[in-house]
Amino acid sequence: MIAEQLLAPVPGGTGRYTAELLRALAETTPPGWEVSSVTAWHRDVAPARVPGVRGPRRLPLPRRALVAIWQAGVGWWPGGDGVHAPTPLTPPRAPGGRTLSVTAHDTVPWSHPETLTPRGGRWHRTMIGRAAREADTLVVPTVSVAEELARCVSGAGRALVVGHGVSTGLVASDSAVDPVEPPAGLPERYVLAVGTLEPRKGIDVLIRAVSRLHGVCLVLAGPVGWGACDPDELAREHGLPAHRLRVLGELTDSQLRSTLRGASVLAAPSLSEGFGLPVLEAMATGVPVVHSDVGALVEVAGGAGRTVPRGDAPALANELERVLGFPGLAAAMTTAGRSRAAHFSWHRAARRIWRTHTGTDD
Repeated sequence: MIAEQLLAPVPGGTGRYTAELLRALAETTPPGWEVSSVTAWHRDVAPARVPGVRGPRRLPLPRRALVAIWQAGVGWWPGGDGVHAPTPLTPPRAPGGRTLSVTAHDTVPWSHPETLTPRGGRWHRTMIGRAAREADTLVVPTVSVAEELARCVSGAGRALVVGHGVSTGLVASDSAVDPVEPPAGLPERYVLAVGTLEPRKGIDVLIRAVSRLHGVCLVLAGPVGWGACDPDELAREHGLPAHRLRVLGELTDSQLRSTLRGASVLAAPSLSEGFGLPVLEAMATGVPVVHSDVGALVEVAGGAGRTVPRGDAPALANELERVLGFPGLAAAMTTAGRSRAAHFSWHRAARRIWRTHTGTDD
């Protein structure tokens, strides 16, 4: 498995996917196989080490060079009888019976190219297009992405839908994990949003919505990504007082667990998503969810959340206010959310990936 995303400056949701799937692949390894990982050349590869996974082995090229030669179509196979690429960073399909599966997480390079750099958009379109033509299996996280990608990319109609899962550390009982205090200074009641801070996440819409609520705080958890998305500036622009906004940055898994459990409601106002892992993780943790009408979020939530039109701050404010103001509604959403989250598993996802390489139903 290519583990380069774990060493990216901002690993984001695809970094979480890479780490969780690596763990699950190691825990579900069929007889006669082993899981190893590779990265580009980095001085420190410790963040890419995963228990039960051999490696990572450092390829003798830095990241930019590796990206360039694979984009150019140089058939440099990174090793192994099969390769899973958890992002479009992947070698061309190799001859000789070696299997290649590649994950395309969303259709953002086509649907919202303005939320990527021009160079990044071109790279994603090139690499996903090639994977759709050449890889043994093109993996996507939702039916919504499969349908959208089939309209954008020739050959993508054969994509295999493999959902995500929930980290056991997020749903374990307090006695099962080392207790970690949540980030200092969290308010008693707050709306939480989790994810990389970038334009397509709808942070501006969320800030406008929360500014319409009385006395409610907004907590943002996640690293800063690409694009002009300064929460403090947006708060000043839209009248959300500084004391009602907390920007936590990137959290460890245990900090995320504590922050999720303290939230009154999770908001996911994204303009585009491929899966929406924070929605699933919030539901598994017992937090009510209000999300936009992006197809993937609707699919993942499965009716257990409240849906609002994307980009509609007043509608988002109204639904957040309902959840915050009616404990019975919040309790019903919590029950429905836990039930919905139980349908997803990283082990289930890993077994489906294994079948693309072993050719069996084991």
